[in-house]
Amino acid sequence: MARRSNKNIQAKLVLLGDMGTGKTSLVLRFVKGQFSDYQESTIGAAFFTQVLSLNEATIKFDIWDTAGQERYHSLAPMYYRGAAAAVVVYDITSSESFERAKKWVQELQRRGNLNLITFLVANKVDLEEKRKVGNEEGELYAKENGMSFLETSAKTAQNVNELFYEIAKRLAKATPSRTTGIKLHIQPQESGRRLFCCS
Repeated sequence: MARRSNKNIQAKLVLLGDMGTGKTSLVLRFVKGQFSDYQESTIGAAFFTQVLSLNEATIKFDIWDTAGQERYHSLAPMYYRGAAAAVVVYDITSSESFERAKKWVQELQRRGNLNLITFLVANKVDLEEKRKVGNEEGELYAKENGMSFLETSAKTAQNVNELFYEIAKRLAKATPSRTTGIKLHIQPQESGRRLFCCS
């Protein structure tokens, strides 16, 4: 869930997808501006934080990067429970990762937050010559499932910041403004009778 205090929003964001789709690389590119060709597999989940300042609000992301291996699948609900946003990632060079992404989407639809901001992300567009999943296919699936769609490359940084900024903008828009202070309502007293807390 997203918590708001004046113009500050703290939001839990979870990344889901098959092993090797580049979830960790996307997060590291966003949080640290780094990319490594040889990223070790995530075990369980990794946690990152990042703050984005928009005109409307400041968003503090609590980012959970989940492991893609099947043996960790049962742990995923623990990470996406209470999330304000979810990013389901697949690798454009792997049809299997796209099919697996569809299963993640179905799981989020069954068990996730109804107001969850969801993105389907086609990663590794720098490997266009090895593409197995067309842009239209991903875009259509996202549209049919009420998700936003974006193609990214953690290696070249294409659309990585745009992804997180778009999520931040939607969080700022979806989280209503709160007035500060206490609103008191004065109730008229019954004539001649005093009300005390302990009488």
